[in-house]
Amino acid sequence: MQTWDVFALRYARHAERTGADNFLRPGDLHDQPMPLDYFIWVLRADDRLIVVDTGFSEETAAKRGRKIMTPVGETLRRFGVDAAHVEDVVITHLHYDHAGNLDLFPKARCHLQDREMSYATGRHMCTACLSYAFDVEDVVRMVRAVYADRVTFHNGDAEIAEGVSLHHVGGHSDGLQMVRVVTARGPVVLASDAAHYYANMETGNPFPIAYDIGAMIQGWRRARELAGAPERVVPGHDPRVRDIYPAVDGSGGEVVMLHLPPKPAV
Repeated sequence: MQTWDVFALRYARHAERTGADNFLRPGDLHDQPMPLDYFIWVLRADDRLIVVDTGFSEETAAKRGRKIMTPVGETLRRFGVDAAHVEDVVITHLHYDHAGNLDLFPKARCHLQDREMSYATGRHMCTACLSYAFDVEDVVRMVRAVYADRVTFHNGDAEIAEGVSLHHVGGHSDGLQMVRVVTARGPVVLASDAAHYYANMETGNPFPIAYDIGAMIQGWRRARELAGAPERVVPGHDPRVRDIYPAVDGSGGEVVMLHLPPKPAV
């Protein structure tokens, strides 16, 4: 079985958050600061490379009051990846912070769940509390990619390369998919927004932006099953990820290696 190296690259941060923003039932964490990090992920094996999610643009950051530390294209360039030459991009779901910047990847084939495209272009987008997390221009770019025959649609689970598989879980968004990657330390599951934080899973307390709470909770169980061990499930926005995993030399801690074991607890 092919094994992969997996990297989490932070490009943006939302510091002005508290526990009240990140849990359906805030509880004891209600008033505590709880920042949110924004990542994209890069998978590498020999001469094969896959990018998971494409982040959001500086224009979107300005509209939504988010802070981009390094734009996604530059984040990838610093890591040695030219977005213009990437051939495969997995879009876990079409929310603004995961599906922007498609114009940076003109050669890429996008991997997306059928249900996510239907959700993002269907009747539920007539309701502001569900459509808020999408940027219409990102969705339109994906529609254009469909018409250019640059999208591979998946219906449930699918293997897109030896050692890399996609798994529909829904919950946060109707067509949300996780990515399971075989690494030297065992399978790692990039949960994306199936779990924003470790604490969502650890406390059984969901992130409040959801299409289906029941599916979100079942998604945590599915993630653990796919990983084979809870410590190999990586949430989509938790700053702890950069504390837990070893950093790539010269990255200033902005790029960490998920294919290596977590650092020993201090």
